[in-house]
Amino acid sequence: MLIKTEKGRLELRPGHRSLGQRERAILLLVDGSQTEVVLADLFLGEGRTLIDQLLRSGHLSRVGDKTPNRPVAADAPPKPLTTAAAHGDPFVGTRSLATARMFLFDLSERLFAPRDKLLAQRFRDELREARDAAAMLAVGRAMIAKVEQFAGSERADGISERLAKLLPSDVMLEPA
Repeated sequence: MLIKTEKGRLELRPGHRSLGQRERAILLLVDGSQTEVVLADLFLGEGRTLIDQLLRSGHLSRVGDKTPNRPVAADAPPKPLTTAAAHGDPFVGTRSLATARMFLFDLSERLFAPRDKLLAQRFRDELREARDAAAMLAVGRAMIAKVEQFAGSERADGISERLAKLLPSDVMLEPA
C-alpha cells in the first residue's frame, strides 16, 4: 500500500507544483486505500513507472517502509508487475468516477494532443469543468466520437469498453 510523504503532501498544496500532471494525479489518488496494482494500471499501464519515480523522489512511500523518505537507488531494478497491464486485460480495481476521469485525461493526452493540441486542451478543460457524472460522461462520449473519426470504430469500441469497466456499476456509458 502506498502513502504520500510530507514531500508528496507539500506538492499538492497550492503554489507548490514541481511535478507533471500525471505524477500529481497519482499523488491525488494515493490515500492508503488504493492498491499499488490498481494505481500501476493507470495511464494505460504507465502508472508503474510514475509510481517508481515518485518513490525514488520521496513523494511516496510504502506502508511499513522503515525509511519512507529514502530515495530508491536510480540503478535499482524495477519491481515486477503483479498483474498484466496490457490493453483489454480485466480491470480488477475499484470502479470510480475519479479513475474514469483520469482515464479520459490520459486519453486526451495520448490520442489527441499529438494530433490536435487545441482539441486536446478543449477536452481537458471540459473534464475539469464537469461537476457530475453526466457532464463527465458527455465529454467522454464526445472524445470517443472523435476517436472513431480519427482511428475507426474498432478502436472507439475498445476505448468505450475500457471506460465502462472503470465506471461505478450504477453509472452507465450510453451513446449520445
